[in-house]
Amino acid sequence: MLDALWGWPPPVLDPAGPYAASVTTLTWALLVMGVLVTAIVVVALYIAIKGPAHLKARLGGERAVWIGGIAFPGVVLTGLLIWGLTLTASLSHPITGKEMRVRVTGEMWWFRVQYLDSQGRVVLEDANELHLPAGQPVVLELRSADVIHNFWVPHLSGKKDMVPGRVNLLRVQADRPGQFGGLCAEYCGGPHALMGFVAVAHPPQEYQAWLAKRRAPPRSLENTPQLAEGRKLFMETGCAACHRVGGSEANGLAGPDLTNMGERLTVGAGILPNNRGTLTGWIGDSQSIKPGNRMPSYDRLSASQTEAIAAWLEQRR
Repeated sequence: MLDALWGWPPPVLDPAGPYAASVTTLTWALLVMGVLVTAIVVVALYIAIKGPAHLKARLGGERAVWIGGIAFPGVVLTGLLIWGLTLTASLSHPITGKEMRVRVTGEMWWFRVQYLDSQGRVVLEDANELHLPAGQPVVLELRSADVIHNFWVPHLSGKKDMVPGRVNLLRVQADRPGQFGGLCAEYCGGPHALMGFVAVAHPPQEYQAWLAKRRAPPRSLENTPQLAEGRKLFMETGCAACHRVGGSEANGLAGPDLTNMGERLTVGAGILPNNRGTLTGWIGDSQSIKPGNRMPSYDRLSASQTEAIAAWLEQRR
């Protein structure tokens, strides 16, 4: 699970960028105000029940009601509203069109990630991971392919819904390189609680190298009997009907693109670290790991067959 990698659920008061920092500051302010208001109410209640008669009279007077019940809350809440809107104004600044843009689509129960060029065309597709250059704002186009989901990487920004038929925009930014956990924060049925995500911030030059590598023409390697068997099984058992693998005839669109599966950090939409054992286990019996997900378990395959498929997918293409 993600708790072994980035913390699960991800920490919500540990900002790593300017957009998350403003949300965190507002959160702390509201928590402090909530504690102070609760303390005032408790003191007033104590006085009303057990306090001296002269204090009870003053607390229950008309003047006290106007000041404590109307004027004070009105001034405090108005001030908090203005300050909060000013503090988080950067989250709603107009989009210039020059920002790096990534389309993230929520699906049952994973995230499709598509990197866009300046014309809005898809140049690279991934799943359940967002790679971005540190120190630069990134605009996310949030969509949904089925029901309402929600995209939230607490380290990098606030949360925003992914609504069918709509495009919502969200700015994220990481001020430092690192890996940051995320999740779907809107109940979407089934294994919603196991719909995870990871954002990876690279130094700008390393990000450009990563992007160039991912955009290079994919290579398909079957230079061992195990890899050849893995490719054959992938095509013949129905995997290719749902998944695309660059450099092969697999061109399915229903499930995640698996072209660079060997380089991903997780398996099963952010819930398991990616290694030979977890990938083999996912292929063989995904329903035991993430009950209700849309990938059938292939328990009819032998252990050596599922490992062959995993080995073939692990190739760094």
